[in-house]
Amino acid sequence: MSIISDDPAFGLGRLESYLRANIDGFFGAFEIEALTGGQSNPTFVIKLDGVKRYVLRKKPAGVLLPSAHAVDREYRVITALSDTDVPVPRTLCLCEDISVIGTMFFVMEFADGRSLWDPALPAMVATERAALYVEMNRVIAALHRVDYRAVGLESFGKPGNYFARQIARWIKQYRASETRLIPSMENLIAWLPENIPPGDETSLVHGDFRLDNMIFHATEPRVIAVLDWELSTLGHPLADFAYHVMAWRLRPDEYRGLAGVDIAGLGIPNERDYVTAYCKRTGRQSIEPIHWDFYLAYNMFRLASIRQGIMRRVIDGNASNPNAADVGRRAGDMADTAWRLVEKMKTEQET
Repeated sequence: MSIISDDPAFGLGRLESYLRANIDGFFGAFEIEALTGGQSNPTFVIKLDGVKRYVLRKKPAGVLLPSAHAVDREYRVITALSDTDVPVPRTLCLCEDISVIGTMFFVMEFADGRSLWDPALPAMVATERAALYVEMNRVIAALHRVDYRAVGLESFGKPGNYFARQIARWIKQYRASETRLIPSMENLIAWLPENIPPGDETSLVHGDFRLDNMIFHATEPRVIAVLDWELSTLGHPLADFAYHVMAWRLRPDEYRGLAGVDIAGLGIPNERDYVTAYCKRTGRQSIEPIHWDFYLAYNMFRLASIRQGIMRRVIDGNASNPNAADVGRRAGDMADTAWRLVEKMKTEQET
């Protein structure tokens, strides 16, 4: 039995007893170990008899920002999506009793497949890459077509006025975790609320839809599970989609991006074609280019806020990833990139 936990209250005996009492068929020799790679909710793999596997997601220990690390929301949305076209693991239990392991947690089935991190997919041939990008496009379009009322998520967020509310939220989160003055962040905080594009839509949004938050079939170009629903809510689908497409605008060293990569030679669609495919799948005619750039700048601002939150957790001593300090230090770089895009937009509007 091995474990790496951020929480001294993590009681293995209490956890094992709880799971045996609350998950059908949970019996056999019990092992648990931490997964690494994420920056948010600590995640563990549980093994029974060294074969049957489950995944446990918990809140980090320590003082957290308001509304952050909401594992109960993750559990709710994953459960609601179980009978839709969006592939998710089957959820098994939610424990709100913090006396078990020190924080709230939930358990779901283990998705046995491929985890991919580099969007250039270097180990594949061009046809494989193209097929995987088609599949990711299909899955995010399927998510935005889900009737959130029909799956019981009508109270999962507030419909309408999404950008104004989210910008205000991330400003608040940023201020709560601020460790230094970032001029470009101050510029974004002033500019974004005053330049929200007209029009409004509401769908279920993932909030962090990217390559490494999906598990792919071992041999087929097929997503078998979308993971990490911590930031999901009811929101504007184009905000969610632009976050996903942000990879085309960022360099590999900025955010595992594709900017500067020979995507044509690799068989990866360009940004325009990828956006067009999404529009076709969701019944949308097109996206106004100036609005699209706003959605991208907003997401870069949001990512900068998230990185600042990671930096705060590093300082407070409750970051869950060994690379958290490096990620947190890049909040200013991301804000700079966002502000350069805004300045480009302003120039184009003036000409």
